[in-house]
Amino acid sequence: MFAMTPGTGRKQNVKDAAPRIVVPRLLRRPVRMTRRLLAGEASLPRYPFQLAMALLFAATGIYGMVLGAHTPAVVKSITAASGFAIDDVRISGQSETSEIDILGQLGLDGGTSLIGFDSVAARDRIAELPWVGSASVRKIYPDRVQITITERKAYAIWQHGSRLSLVDKAGEPITDFQDGKFARLPLVVGYGAAQKAAAILDEVERFPKIAARAKGYIRVADRRWDIRLENGLTLRLPEHGSEAALLQILELDRKHGLLSRDVTVVDLRVPDRLVLKLSPQAVTHRNAAMKQRMESVSGKGKRI
Repeated sequence: MFAMTPGTGRKQNVKDAAPRIVVPRLLRRPVRMTRRLLAGEASLPRYPFQLAMALLFAATGIYGMVLGAHTPAVVKSITAASGFAIDDVRISGQSETSEIDILGQLGLDGGTSLIGFDSVAARDRIAELPWVGSASVRKIYPDRVQITITERKAYAIWQHGSRLSLVDKAGEPITDFQDGKFARLPLVVGYGAAQKAAAILDEVERFPKIAARAKGYIRVADRRWDIRLENGLTLRLPEHGSEAALLQILELDRKHGLLSRDVTVVDLRVPDRLVLKLSPQAVTHRNAAMKQRMESVSGKGKRI
C-alpha cells in the first residue's frame, strides 16, 4: 500500500512513515519552547532558581490570601496606596437628612479604595434612612464619591394612640413628629387616617372657609370623617356624600351664621337630616329663655 507525498511526486510506504502526534492547542507553546531549549536554539533566563522561588512564593501568597478570605483587604490596601483611596464625598439634595447619617451609611474607614467600594450596597443603605425617598451613589475616579438624595415630603401629622408621626401623601410614616416647623401641617387622627388623609384634605381644600378653620380630621371606624374646627365645633360627615354635606354647612352658615353659633356638633350623617348639639352654656341660656317664656305665658293666663 502506497501514498503520495505532497510536493514530491514520490511514492512512500505508509508502514515506514513516522506516526504524527497532534498536540492540544494549550500545550503547543510549552512544547515548542521545550524543543527549542533541547535543540540549543533558546536559553534559560538568568537566575532561573531565584525566579522559580519568587513565583512559588507569589503563588503560595495568593493561595493563602484566597484561602483565608483576605483578598478584599489586600486589594483595598494595594489600590488605596496607589492613589484610589476615597478622599472626597459630595452630597446634594438633602434637607432633613443629616450628612453625618449619610456618611455613616457609606461604611468608609479612612482607607477605603474607590475600586473596591460597592456603590450599589451603599445606595441601598442610604435609602433606609427615614427621610430618603431615593438615592444615587456614583464613583468618580480617582478618589471621589458623589451622592444625590431625593427626600420625601411631610404631608400631615398622624396621631395614632398617644404617638404623633409625620407621614407623606401616600400615608407612609416618615419619622416621629418632634420639630415645631411642621406644626402647621394638618392633623389626622385614628386608624386608617394616614392612608385616607389625601382624599379628605383635597376635598376640604375646595371649601376655603372650612379648610381655614379646620384643626383636625378624625377618622371614625375607618369609614367616615369628623372635622374639628378651631372653635371646638365638630362637623360629622356622612360615609358617602361628604361634599354635599360641606355645601349644606356653608349654605347654613351664609344664612344663619352656623359656624359662629354656640354649637358643639353639627351632625350630617343621616341624609336629609341635620342635628345640632348645643354647648352647655347655650343649653343653660335656652332653658332660662324657655322658663321665662313659660312664666310670661302663665302670667298672661292668670290675668285673663
